[in-house]
Amino acid sequence: MVQEQALVSALQSDKDKERAFRDLMSQYKERLYWHIRKMVLNHDDTDDVLQNTFIKVYRNIHSFKGDSRLYTWMYRIATNEAITFMNKRAKRNNITIEEVKERAIESLESDVYFEGGAIELNLQRAIASLPEKQQLVFNMKYFEEHTYEELSEILETSVGGLKSNYHIAVKKITAYLKNNETF
Repeated sequence: MVQEQALVSALQSDKDKERAFRDLMSQYKERLYWHIRKMVLNHDDTDDVLQNTFIKVYRNIHSFKGDSRLYTWMYRIATNEAITFMNKRAKRNNITIEEVKERAIESLESDVYFEGGAIELNLQRAIASLPEKQQLVFNMKYFEEHTYEELSEILETSVGGLKSNYHIAVKKITAYLKNNETF
């Protein structure tokens, strides 16, 4: 925690901001990349959203008050950027968010950065079939192994609500996979 406070102080200092920002990026780039990737699915789109996330962090670090941990604040920004990206894509193409997700899953098969097989594609379809909140909670709890307390800070929701969303998501994914077996 002390190290995080020192990083925030350096980021908020005109003298140390550039060096501190490079440190911040090297420390959080990979974790944020995979968080965003689970939402938008495409590598190039993920890079764009990640870049926008770091731009927002850089521009708004002076407004970070330390009420939450730095990484939860950045995860919240990344989450909002990914959601905004998906909504803009849906609006630009005059389609629903569900259609955007389906197109993203279909493009996974030809994505050179995707190493999963049929089972992974089926899992991604199952996750994409969930409502947005359940998707977020499932991905962040299952894949990223966040605690409910961390999720509560990031998503600004009660722990009880998150537990309920996760439980329902697991049930829906299990049912989807049973009904759509690929092996």
